[in-house]
Amino acid sequence: MDFRLKVFYAVANRLSFTKAASNLFITQPAVSKHIQELEEEYKVKLFDRNGSKISLTQAGKVLLEHAKSIFEIYREIDFDMSTLIHQQRGILRLGASTTISQYIIPPLLARFHQKMADVKVNLRNGNTEQIENALLNKEIEIGIVEGQSKNQLIKYIPFLKDELVLVCNSKNPLVNKKEISKEDLLEMKFLIREQGSGTLEVIEHALKSLEISFSQLTVEMELGSTESIKSYLMNSDCVAFVSIHAIEKELKNNELAILDVKNLSMERYFYVISLQGKKESLSDLFLKNISSYYNLEL
Repeated sequence: MDFRLKVFYAVANRLSFTKAASNLFITQPAVSKHIQELEEEYKVKLFDRNGSKISLTQAGKVLLEHAKSIFEIYREIDFDMSTLIHQQRGILRLGASTTISQYIIPPLLARFHQKMADVKVNLRNGNTEQIENALLNKEIEIGIVEGQSKNQLIKYIPFLKDELVLVCNSKNPLVNKKEISKEDLLEMKFLIREQGSGTLEVIEHALKSLEISFSQLTVEMELGSTESIKSYLMNSDCVAFVSIHAIEKELKNNELAILDVKNLSMERYFYVISLQGKKESLSDLFLKNISSYYNLEL
């Protein structure tokens, strides 16, 4: 592997010579020297420098795409050659949307590591939109997300069934209501996840069955994670739609309560996502472990 390309890849991903140097355990002047050599070899600038900030030139963007593909091939070589000596090792870059990375995947990763100790998993956390973009940009090999968009470049495999439920503080007077009506919903104060969240996408779709548009809800605050929503709920009279998987502990401890909404069901699947038509050994290995862990047909 051309180390200069590795240096370029580190700088391009971080847009920082200093951070790239730290990550590669070399000096900043060494990073600058490698980049300069590449620019001289290709006779083109790879970065625009504006004071302390840098950005990729068009040539830099082209080289980055090629570098991604090259490093993918190296990872495949590393895995395939190791299997010849009965070892399975390498790096699997995995992305998971927030709910999944916090509540679903940790036990699965622990089990996977026990079986495949020489496979290093790098887990990226973000909302569904961010994880899908990371996959499209070849920054990860496989993702697990909430909701399902319509991107034709991505293959979606149903992974695990989930249900979104309406939740409030267990001391909220709403708990005493047998059933929550459409009119009740329009009077409540909601906490919601940020735009791009798969949870938000499912909520918007489900509310249409009650002839409620999302814009009719009173939103008190938009928060970036389910954990922050749960914490806020415990200290307010707000409500929120959250995954049933995310509140097991709080229900058991009687900190949060589920409200039954009349004629509203919010069932969904979590999806394993990969690029259409692309197969990788490590990704297949991980999928096999997922299917055996959850007894799924993937």
